[in-house]
Amino acid sequence: MRRNIGNALALYPMPVTVIGAMNGDEPTWTLVAHVGIIGHNRVTVSLAAAHFINDCIKKTGRLSVNLVSEPMLPQVAVAGAVSGAKQSKAGLFGWEAAENGAPLISEAPVSVACAVVDTYETPGFETFVCTIDGTYVDEDDLTEAGKIDYARVKPVLFEFPTYSYLRTGDVIGPCADFARAARA
Repeated sequence: MRRNIGNALALYPMPVTVIGAMNGDEPTWTLVAHVGIIGHNRVTVSLAAAHFINDCIKKTGRLSVNLVSEPMLPQVAVAGAVSGAKQSKAGLFGWEAAENGAPLISEAPVSVACAVVDTYETPGFETFVCTIDGTYVDEDDLTEAGKIDYARVKPVLFEFPTYSYLRTGDVIGPCADFARAARA
């Protein structure tokens, strides 16, 4: 029998990301696992309203969403534990500017440069609704068809109830195969 456990936020695991924004002439970074997809050309990034980076995002109207790989986790932990208001986090990662000016983490397997088009506020949180200006991927992590090979990228996942990181697993199979099997 299934049990109702209340209004628990249970849509996990989620990809671990580092959000980047320019703070004047240097980047600042923060760890975020509350990112979402709303359509084929829009993403959301939800941050506690008190985060230092929020004002940087509001000033520039640009941010980056950088997927995290396992070797990045020590720097990612610092990005999430240190406030940009108290200490510069510019040197945590090698970076380059996207065409729209958002800072991209050089070692991130996938970086998405975004422009903020709206901000949705809820108690204690600001959710930035963004368009995707560009997606940057190492050529080695693309399939022959030019698509991102997530089995190769292996983004780290975050599970909220236990605050744990998870590895991505094996490919189960193409979605269409399951649909065909269900119709047979």
